[in-house]
Amino acid sequence: MTTPPLFSLAPVAPPPWGRALVTAGTGFLGSHLCERLLDAGVEVDCVDRADRADRADRADRADRVDRVPDPADDIAHLADSPGFRFLERDLVRPGCPGSLPGPYDLVLHLTCRTLGASDSDAASDAARTRNALATAERDGARFLLVSTCAQHASERLSEELTTAHAAAHEADAGIVRAFPAYGPRMGPDDGGGLIPALIRQALDGGPVTVPGDGRAIPSLCYVDDLVDGVLLVAASRSVRPVDIGGDPGASVERIARQVIELTGSHARLEFGGAPADTAEPPPPETGFAHELYGWTPRVTWEDGLKRTIAYCLDRRDRRNRLDARDWPGGLDRLEDPGGPHRREGRDDRDGLGGLDRPDRSGGAARLDLPGGPDRPGGPGRPGQANRSDRRGSVS
Repeated sequence: MTTPPLFSLAPVAPPPWGRALVTAGTGFLGSHLCERLLDAGVEVDCVDRADRADRADRADRADRVDRVPDPADDIAHLADSPGFRFLERDLVRPGCPGSLPGPYDLVLHLTCRTLGASDSDAASDAARTRNALATAERDGARFLLVSTCAQHASERLSEELTTAHAAAHEADAGIVRAFPAYGPRMGPDDGGGLIPALIRQALDGGPVTVPGDGRAIPSLCYVDDLVDGVLLVAASRSVRPVDIGGDPGASVERIARQVIELTGSHARLEFGGAPADTAEPPPPETGFAHELYGWTPRVTWEDGLKRTIAYCLDRRDRRNRLDARDWPGGLDRLEDPGGPHRREGRDDRDGLGGLDRPDRSGGAARLDLPGGPDRPGGPGRPGQANRSDRRGSVS
């Protein structure tokens, strides 16, 4: 049973934004934020640079090209959605804010990086944050920086820039620290790399390698819950950093055994000896998110794994069917696609994701935003009604 989103659109409570800008929007978390905002009736401009979207063959094209996403993109399924537009930009470029059409009511700036990433691009990431802040300042938009619990030098600098900007300009700016998450369209390094690695090894026949002695208990959050938390903070006027992440659930060994069982794999389990030198990030301190916004993770790790593995099996099935076009006998040589693991889903580059959210063509969603000290007067933000006439067409 699919868990309904905490943040969704209700006929009696319109979303607090008309148009949103999502930077780094072609990635795992970015694509889900774009999808959820569209579901809530918000127009979305998704911005990313070509190399992040694996489009090296387009490196000679102008940075300002606006185009339909590649079929392999994580946002390809959104290409025909009303109100969605992909803008191929690199926010590091001087003057980039002037090329973003706007006007925006919300700017979601994602600096989320792999937990093991280096800080060699700290200056570039800081420049992108400055330009994202400038865009929000230009339009009087709510700005939300989404960094990670890893707190690389670039993310610490981006947080300092956001805090200083809010203080100096009395700007509506906040910070979310996203902890490891997994789910649909995740890449091999998302969620700390644990879940995608275990699933890939199980589907490939093993062995399934458990780091250390298997007793570590990671904090993992299903992506739907993470998106709920990010958007609830975005809809507030909170300035202080807010942790959004899952509670410690099961040991790595238990998760690995569950993966083997759910995939139907005959892979053996192997332990990787001493744990890696990289320390496990501390669990998120989610009390603030719970008290102010009523947010708490609702998808259990067992349910999240079931959704994730069902999606992976579907992805592998569809990939095999595409490969079969070149076989003698074609698709007739394959098993019935309506088998026990067949699900309708969307493509992802790596095939390491969870079940997608319910069909976006299905019934109306709901928007349940808590009140609380950050949101006097209900779900709408002050001044929102005066901006409703600024929502231009994205055609």
